[in-house]
Amino acid sequence: MNIRVLLAFTILLSVIGGHANATTYAMPANSSDTVITQYPDGMPLTRADENETLLDVARRFLLGQTEIVRLNPDVDRWLVKKGEIVRLSNKRILPDSPHNGITLNISEYRMYYYPPTKKGQAPQQVMSYAHGVGRQDWKTPLGKTKVARKIMNPEWHPPESIRREHAANGDPLPVIVPPGPHNPLGTRALYLDLPGEYRIHGTDIDKINGIGMQITHGCVRMYPKDVEELYDLVAVGTPVYIVKQPIKVGWLDNVLYVEAHPDLEGEETTMDQRFAVALGLIQKNNNQELPDFDQQSLNKALKEQSGEPIAIYERLPPLEEAEASASIPAAAPVSTPAPVQKPIAKPVPKPTRKPSPDGYYHGG
Repeated sequence: MNIRVLLAFTILLSVIGGHANATTYAMPANSSDTVITQYPDGMPLTRADENETLLDVARRFLLGQTEIVRLNPDVDRWLVKKGEIVRLSNKRILPDSPHNGITLNISEYRMYYYPPTKKGQAPQQVMSYAHGVGRQDWKTPLGKTKVARKIMNPEWHPPESIRREHAANGDPLPVIVPPGPHNPLGTRALYLDLPGEYRIHGTDIDKINGIGMQITHGCVRMYPKDVEELYDLVAVGTPVYIVKQPIKVGWLDNVLYVEAHPDLEGEETTMDQRFAVALGLIQKNNNQELPDFDQQSLNKALKEQSGEPIAIYERLPPLEEAEASASIPAAAPVSTPAPVQKPIAKPVPKPTRKPSPDGYYHGG
């Protein structure tokens, strides 16, 4: 990207970055595509107007802490100097889950909300929010549930186990924490139909930088304005799918992408394990066939785990698309040759087994 385009993007993002809550994406024109794009013109960047932290930038652009740090490995998390360029997210691959209600992909610290549509209609947009999830010893549960109830300005009744933990750390908690700026539930709470008082909720002013991290006691924590917006949009009974998908694969305009995220704390997968999962997902997204994909690009995605979708294969457009582009009146001939498939790399052998990683949707 040249400096002129870079500056244009900087000005654009400075204008739009500070006002919206959810990041709202249009669903792909092709209903079978699952890659969504926020800025169609390329890689979005922003320039710091003053000395700040990466966490300040993350909050301004609705990103979580882990996400923005992975996108900017060479930028000091605690000091982004005035004028320094910071890379932002652009494309995302939708999690493998039904496109209705809420999907929480705890591996990427990201929520996807599909607003209701008329019966028989596919969703036209999806709204996405950053969130924090349960830490290693208080894991957020996986599976399908629903929003059971909603409470504005909730009280927090900390369980005895959490009170003991805080007391051991010299930070005793009362039996009831009233609403207010130091209530860890924030101003809104959506209670999930799960045993154990699991919620999607806001945060207090002390923990706002924990959005996009593995930091909670199992609940899903959001930025204050984000949870207030979601609270007004979501009805009681809305389905919620909680998945753990560190690797995602999807199509956009006949290009296949892979997206990889780091393991959660307490979990460790090898490169071979990630590669096996990716191969299984590539096959699943290509009619159980393994295409002649770019193995170098796949390895790069699985190694860096930046969370940014990386293109690994381009296929010929469907026959009907090719015929439509070729059906031009004789009075206006076109000399451009038909598109030719250009495999990027040598094929690799098909895997001997089909992995079924935990956290991927299998229906039901």
